[in-house]
Amino acid sequence: MPHSVKGVIAKSKGEPVSVEIIEIPDPGPGEVLVDVKACGVCHTDLHFREGAINDEFPFLLGHEAAGIVEEVGEGVVNVSPGDFVILNWRAVCGECRSCKRGRPWYCFDTHNATQKMALDGAPLTAALGIGAFAEKTLVAAGQATKVDSRAKPEVAGLIGCGVMAGLGAAINTGEVTRGDSVAVFGCGGVGDAAIAGSNLAGAHTIIAVDIDERKLEMAKEFGATHTIDSSKEDPIEAIRQITDGNGADVVIDAVGIPSTYEQSFFARDLAGTVVLVGVPNPEMKIELPLQEVFGRGGSLKSSWYGDCLPSRDFPMLIDLYLQGRLNLEKFVSETISLEDVEEAFHAMERGEVLRSVVIL
Repeated sequence: MPHSVKGVIAKSKGEPVSVEIIEIPDPGPGEVLVDVKACGVCHTDLHFREGAINDEFPFLLGHEAAGIVEEVGEGVVNVSPGDFVILNWRAVCGECRSCKRGRPWYCFDTHNATQKMALDGAPLTAALGIGAFAEKTLVAAGQATKVDSRAKPEVAGLIGCGVMAGLGAAINTGEVTRGDSVAVFGCGGVGDAAIAGSNLAGAHTIIAVDIDERKLEMAKEFGATHTIDSSKEDPIEAIRQITDGNGADVVIDAVGIPSTYEQSFFARDLAGTVVLVGVPNPEMKIELPLQEVFGRGGSLKSSWYGDCLPSRDFPMLIDLYLQGRLNLEKFVSETISLEDVEEAFHAMERGEVLRSVVIL
C-alpha cells in the first residue's frame, strides 16, 4: 500500500521550499523503494527551485543520496531489500546506440521510475528522477547502486552527484595521469572533487583558481599544490608561470561561464585538454579564435556526470574512502534536517559551505 512520508517540495518558481506529506506507491516492475538516510544539498536542486531546469512544478527536490533498499518490484535483480545503495541519475539502459557501442557512461536513454510520487494526489516531478529530500523515494532499479555498508550515508551520498562529477571530470574525462599539471577553475564541491581526483591520479602540479580566499585555502586540503586568486591576478599568466611558461596539461572549468571557459582554453599547454564540468545556462555563448582552436591542438571536452559508470565507479570510490585514500568527510560542511533545506540554499549562495547534508 502507498507510503506517506515527509518531503521537500518546490511548488513554484523562486518560492521558498516547504516540507509536505507526500505519497509514494509500492514499487512496480523494475522499481525500487529506498529508505533515504542522507542527501546532499546540490546547486542543481536550487536550479530546479528557480525554474532554471524546466517548469514542471511541483518538484520533489534532492538527488545526491544514499539509503537502504526497502522493497523491490518485479524483475529487479541488481539490488535486494536491506542493501545499502547510492542513488544515481544515470540508469544505463543497455540498448541505446551509445551503450551498444560499448560506451554506457554516455547512455542516451537513461530511465526513471515509471510511477509518480504525489502531493495531495497531484504528480510530483522528482529532481533528476530521484527526489531524495524525503524519508523514502521511488527510483528505477538502475538508479540504485549497491556499495559497502560500512560507509557513512552522509558521505556516501555525495558520490551520487558532486563528488563523482568532479572526480570523473579529472580521471575519466580529462584522463589525468601521473606527472600531469592540472588547473581547476572554481573550488566549490565539484572543483574540489576534481582536485582530489587529480591528486589520486598522480598529478604533479595541481593549481586551484577561485575568487574566494576561503575556498582556495580549502582546496589545499584536497591536494592543490598552488592557488590563484583570479580577482587579484590574471589566472592565465599565473598558470603559465607555475608551469614553466607552458600552461597546464589539463584544465578543468568547474564554474561553467564564458569567462572561465575562455581562461581555461588559454591556460592549457599545447595539445592540452580543457574539460567543462560546470553547468552553463542556456543563454551563455563562447567565442574563440578558430586559428587558436586549430593551432593549440589537444581536446575540448564536456564531462557528463564525470563520464561515470555508477556500477563501476561508485563501489571503487567507496573502497578508496574506506582505505583512507579519499577523504569524503572534508566535503561535508554541516548536517541538517529536512526543515533546514531552504536555509542551506542561502548558505550555498553565500559561499559558506561545500555541502550541507540532510540526515534522515
